[in-house]
Amino acid sequence: MARQAAFELAEQRIPAGTQRAIKLPAARLYNDTPMDLHVEVLHGVKPGPTLLVCAAIHGDELNGIDICRRLIKKVNPKRLSGTLMVVPIVNVFGFIQQTRYLPDRRDLNRCFPGSQRGALGSRLAHLFYSQLLQRATHLIDLHTGAIHRSNLPQVRTDIQDPVALEMAEEFHAPLILHAKERDGSLRSCASDLGVHSILYEAGEALRFDEASIRTGLNGILNVMKYLGMSIRRGSRRKFEPMVGNSSQWVRNEMDGLIISKVRLGELVSKNQVLAYSTNPYGDNEVAIRSPHDGVIIGMSNIPIANEGEALFHVAKFDPALIDQAGEIVDAFIEDFEPRVL
Repeated sequence: MARQAAFELAEQRIPAGTQRAIKLPAARLYNDTPMDLHVEVLHGVKPGPTLLVCAAIHGDELNGIDICRRLIKKVNPKRLSGTLMVVPIVNVFGFIQQTRYLPDRRDLNRCFPGSQRGALGSRLAHLFYSQLLQRATHLIDLHTGAIHRSNLPQVRTDIQDPVALEMAEEFHAPLILHAKERDGSLRSCASDLGVHSILYEAGEALRFDEASIRTGLNGILNVMKYLGMSIRRGSRRKFEPMVGNSSQWVRNEMDGLIISKVRLGELVSKNQVLAYSTNPYGDNEVAIRSPHDGVIIGMSNIPIANEGEALFHVAKFDPALIDQAGEIVDAFIEDFEPRVL
């Protein structure tokens, strides 16, 4: 098969079989320091899909950044079919300030497709959309939970898109969750362009978690193998992912201390006590119960909460498969042994 033509981005030509760092001017700080959107382009020898992998749309979500770092080191463009574009830090402003948001408190993941003449978030979204997303055929968007909230490794996608569903299955995280697209999100924008996308959620903001990082890296390599971009597959564990139909956050019933009775990844039954909410004096206690059978896929890590705060994220599965979902999560947790790749 003939070598593919050079890849063009920001008036630069990347020859087949090479890697190039491209810096897209995004904005400037108050002191006139330039802020660039850094893109690593790995342009393969043979024709194939164009996969866009990005992290830190929310600037405090760090696991995805290290996934991208390891991915860049692992992929050899001389053995690649198609093109891999990797953006480790989309929201550079939030990353520097260790915050989820942009300086104007906007959520970048509600600004797509953006505008050249809009607010800062709109302009940054438009740059990403026009320069990168429009060139992609497939997208993997990397996320974590918020501050003081941990997510079990999971893939979220529109399971009505058969290609996206296969990407999610090949990623090989323990759980797949059907998630509707939100207006202004990167995933919604990708869908409008016909770009097949999945979103990987794992871990907690402002923390590295080795299990989440390794699962994410192996998942991307698995998807690249499925897309025909690489002959190399990431390590796969002894389970097949389960698909959840929906999920629900369970909220606190009373201001005070939270005495948790379950762990992340635990299988729970309807009306099971997940935690007790109590005051510091021990003379009042309210049970917080699960609204349905499911698996804890996200939870708050801070043991104090106001009334109405989200505490536990419970995924819902087909009743006939709920026990199997619990076994898959247990296998994932037991099989993981930390080691540096």
